Amino acid sequence: MIKKPDSKKKLREEIERQTREYLTEGQAVKQIPKGVSSRDAASGPFKSPFRRENWQGKSQPASERTYLTDVVDSLENRKRKKVKTPAPSARKKKPRKRLIYDDFGEPLRWVWVDD
Repeated sequence: MIKKPDSKKKLREEIERQTREYLTEGQAVKQIPKGVSSRDAASGPFKSPFRRENWQGKSQPASERTYLTDVVDSLENRKRKKVKTPAPSARKKKPRKRLIYDDFGEPLRWVWVDD
């Protein structure tokens, strides 16, 4: 028989219980500022324990890695500089298709309408 996974409520209660136990033992939770990483002070790229090998089984030299922090910063700055879009009334409205029905509610044809 397959065991049913724990519900979200049960998992939440278990995490809260473990947190209360940790705090009652005198331990403290450290607040880490947003955006801080343990890799910020690293002296170089992460070294993988696995070696790259080509199809003949010979090892290949490690390639140079490029840090993307500058690229990410420029993207974040671009997000902050939002281009102002014109007000809805100032935009030119595009024509749209509207379905025309007959007296009995049956569709007749499509027409282009400028609203």
